[in-house]
Amino acid sequence: MDGPSWLGAVLFLGLHLRALWPAAAVEVHTSKEVYAVNGTNLRLKCTFSSSSPISQHLSVTWNFQPEDLSSHEPVFYYLKEPYKSSGRFRERVTWDGNIEHNDVSIIIWNLQPTDNGTFTCQVKNPPDADGTIGEVRLRVVQKVHFSEIHFLAVAIGSACILMIIVVTVVVICRHYRKKAQEKRIEVTGAELREKENLKIREEKEASPLED
Repeated sequence: MDGPSWLGAVLFLGLHLRALWPAAAVEVHTSKEVYAVNGTNLRLKCTFSSSSPISQHLSVTWNFQPEDLSSHEPVFYYLKEPYKSSGRFRERVTWDGNIEHNDVSIIIWNLQPTDNGTFTCQVKNPPDADGTIGEVRLRVVQKVHFSEIHFLAVAIGSACILMIIVVTVVVICRHYRKKAQEKRIEVTGAELREKENLKIREEKEASPLED
């Protein structure tokens, strides 16, 4: 086999082996769905695993898609250092990850009802090929009025206290009733013994007179 034919055969075999061998990929892990109260802050956790060592060119991209399924909005970008993206989250997002620990999480501050939607987290770690994209759905709920919580807490607490008082009173009553019954039994027994002793003394005193 001449040189060009041999080289062509090697290249052909290499291409087929590469097609059969799965490419390395980055796996991204996020929660499926999270809830947060309106006006609070939330840490959107995102971690990744890669078959390759962490590269200097590792990049992280966070995007957001509102519930109305409109176009994706940039949220955050990381490449050697964190960058805030333009848009609704520019002043309300901070980096809270640790690349060395495979953590690329962010914090969203002062959540609003308009933040309901799906956040995506994508990690690229060359030479690993693109892998999974983490998705987490955010649901922002309204605050429960404090008076309602207070009323519910007071109602539950009062019911528990009342139940404890009733149980305590029942236990104490049974205890004193048992003690009183035991005392009556002891007094009755003592009286009987005293009467028997008196009768015996009377019989002894009467015996000499009969003689």
